[in-house]
Amino acid sequence: MNDMRTISVKAPAKINLTLDVLGKRADGYHEVEMVMTTVDLSDRLELTVLDTDEIRIQSEHAYVPNDHRNLAYRAAELLRKRFGIKQGVEIVLDKQIPVAAGLAGGSSDAAATLRGMNDLFDLGLSLEELAELGAAVGSDVSFCVMGGTAIARGRGEQLETIPSPPPCYVVLAKPKIGVSTADVYRAVEMEKIVHPNTEAMVTAIRDRDFDGICSNLGNALEAVTLELHPEVRQIKETMLHCGADGVLMSGSGPTVFALIEHEQKAHRVYNGLKGFCPEVFVVRILGKKH
Repeated sequence: MNDMRTISVKAPAKINLTLDVLGKRADGYHEVEMVMTTVDLSDRLELTVLDTDEIRIQSEHAYVPNDHRNLAYRAAELLRKRFGIKQGVEIVLDKQIPVAAGLAGGSSDAAATLRGMNDLFDLGLSLEELAELGAAVGSDVSFCVMGGTAIARGRGEQLETIPSPPPCYVVLAKPKIGVSTADVYRAVEMEKIVHPNTEAMVTAIRDRDFDGICSNLGNALEAVTLELHPEVRQIKETMLHCGADGVLMSGSGPTVFALIEHEQKAHRVYNGLKGFCPEVFVVRILGKKH
């Protein structure tokens, strides 16, 4: 090895403060409108330049694939093809974000790979350009490249940056199940959807109105996943019972998050869930752009 260049990148999870499904598109995806923000629960990636022409993914996590099924792999492959990069890259993934959880862990890893390789190989791309490339890897990748807080439209790749919510605690709880996003979207019945009020959410965020944010949380996929997985409902009820200010399922689930203003209450909610939920985290809203 002549020059072992290594770079370390953080990949934060996202939560959906709102998720609205507007209809089905000609390309088979659904048209969505959602307000997303990043939280301080992150995977860490270490990228190293290889002399060999390959992409290597290493992870201790049993459920993380190390080939094309891995979005970080696809992101690395996309940049190598697009920019004729001859050297390979090794990506060591330290997973903290639960897998198949509705927290965009895979998308965030892909986004971090794009940002990391941009630096590693001096590609000189802006975050906007990386976000555009990321859309080809997955729907949430563009948002994860930018970070912060945004309204996402289209299939999630059209972004409008907005200010971040006021700081608060976020308790995340993922039951033992994984949920397939495709299955959840397939089960959506457009005429039954309860649409969140995106505009009211954005106004509450701009006004730094914590109560307004909590009362406008809404996810059009939640009812579908609750129907498929009663455990998710149990988590929601426990969080509310323990005094959470606002509770919602993130993405297509099954992770549920609670927004909580005061630290003491955050710990009460955490303790109330620890008994029957294997993965529970207390974090803060990150909200800052990369």
